[in-house]
Amino acid sequence: MRRIQILFLLILSALPLRAGEYETLYRNLPVALTEPAAPVIPALTVNLLDFGAVGDGIADNTAAFEKAIAALNKQGGGRLVVPAGIFLTGPIVLKDRMDLHLERGAMILLTPDKRAHLRGGKVVPGISASKRKDLIISGEGIIDGNGEWWRGVKRGKVSDVEWNAFRRMGGTVTQDGSLWYPFGLNAFPNIAESEMAQEKMRTHLVRFTDCERVRVQGVTIQNAPKFHLVPQRCSQVIIDGVTVRCPWNAQNGDGIDLMNCREALVTGCSVDVGDDGICLKSGSGEEGLRSGPCAHVLVCNNTVFHAHGGFVIGSDFAGGMEGIVVRDNVFSGTDTGLRFKSGPGRGGHCRDIVISNIYMSDIQGEAVVFETGYVDRPVGREDAVGADTQAFLPDFTDIRISRVVCRDARTAVAASGTLQTVHDIVLQDCTFFYTEAATLFADPAMIRLERVRFETY
Repeated sequence: MRRIQILFLLILSALPLRAGEYETLYRNLPVALTEPAAPVIPALTVNLLDFGAVGDGIADNTAAFEKAIAALNKQGGGRLVVPAGIFLTGPIVLKDRMDLHLERGAMILLTPDKRAHLRGGKVVPGISASKRKDLIISGEGIIDGNGEWWRGVKRGKVSDVEWNAFRRMGGTVTQDGSLWYPFGLNAFPNIAESEMAQEKMRTHLVRFTDCERVRVQGVTIQNAPKFHLVPQRCSQVIIDGVTVRCPWNAQNGDGIDLMNCREALVTGCSVDVGDDGICLKSGSGEEGLRSGPCAHVLVCNNTVFHAHGGFVIGSDFAGGMEGIVVRDNVFSGTDTGLRFKSGPGRGGHCRDIVISNIYMSDIQGEAVVFETGYVDRPVGREDAVGADTQAFLPDFTDIRISRVVCRDARTAVAASGTLQTVHDIVLQDCTFFYTEAATLFADPAMIRLERVRFETY
C-alpha cells in the first residue's frame, strides 16, 4: 500500500500545474505572450442595499456606494453586490481587492448633473481606480454613463426626430445650426463658462490608472460621456465577454482603449460604438515615451459592429507597440477594419505585431489602412489640430497580417506617408472584395502582398 501511495505522489508531481483560465487562448501564438494573472478577491460579500441604497432611478446612491466601499476596504476587500434596480449615482472610486458585481437587472446610472462629477475643479470618470491592485467589475448588469447630457451633436449625423429631442433638453445651437451642445440645459446648470470649455471636460466612463490585476467581465458598458472602458498604464488586464455600446454618432465614443498597458487580454467582447472599437494607444510625445509601450496584448474572439475602426493602433503611440497578437475577430459595418493611424508628435515604434483570421463585411472605407498624417478634429472647430513637429513620427513596421477575408469595402488596402513611416508590412493569404479600389499606396514598397486576392463587381 505504501509503495502505491509513493507511486501516486510521483505521478502527481510529474503532472503540469493547473493551467490558467485562458490557457487555451495562449497556445501556439506567433509571439510569446503570458496569460494575465487573475485578481484575488477576499470571500467577504456585502449588498449595496445594506448601506441605504434605493434602486428606484431617483434616489442619489453616491453615499451608499461610498459607505459600502469603505466598509469593504476596512476589512481588506471583497465583493460588492448591486442587485436588480436602477441606482443613480455620482462617481464611484474602487479600492484594493474589490469586485463590483452587478446582478442581472442591475443598472448603475451616472447622474446627468455634471456638478456631481467635479472633484477639485476637474471632471472624474464614472467608475475609477488609481494605483490599486486586484480589481474586478463583473456580472450581467449595465453601467450607463448618461452620455447624451455631455456630448455635442452634429446636425448632419442625426434625424429630425433625434434633433428635436435634443432641442427639447434645452442646450445651445451654433449660429449656423450645425451643432448642438448640452450647454444651458433646462434641467441642470453648466459647469464651465462656454459650450466649448464644457465640451473639453467630458471624461471616460470606466477608467483604471496604474493598477495591477484588473478584470472586467460580463457587464454592459454603455453611453459614455467620452471613452467607455480605459485601462491606462495597467498590468495584468483581462476584459472578457463585455458588451460596449453607444449611438453610432456619439462624438469620441471609443469602446475599449488600452493605453500603455502590459500583459492584457481582450476576448469575447461585443462592441458597437461611435468611434474606434478596440484601440491600443501609448501616449504622445515625451509623456507617452516615459509611460512605456502597450505590450504583450492578445485581442481575440471579439465582434465589432459600428466603429471608426474594428481594431486600431493609435493615434497616440509614442511609447510604442510591442508583442501584439490580434486573431479570430469579426468586424461588421465598421468604417474601417484594421486601422493604423498616427501623425507627427504622436508616433512611436512597432515590434512583433501579428494579425490573423479577421473576417469583415460592409466596411464603409478601407479594410486595412495606414494613416500617418492623422490630426484631431474636435467637435465645433473647423480647423484640424496637429503637431507642428517632425519628432515622434509614426513608424509602422514589423506588422504581419494574414488570413483576412473581407466582403464589401470601398478600398481593400491603403497606406499614406513615406517609406520612413510605413515599411516592412506583409499581407498574406487574404481575400478582399472591394467596390472602388484594390490598393491605394503612396509607395508600392510600403506593403508586400503575398497570395492576396482582390475581386470586385
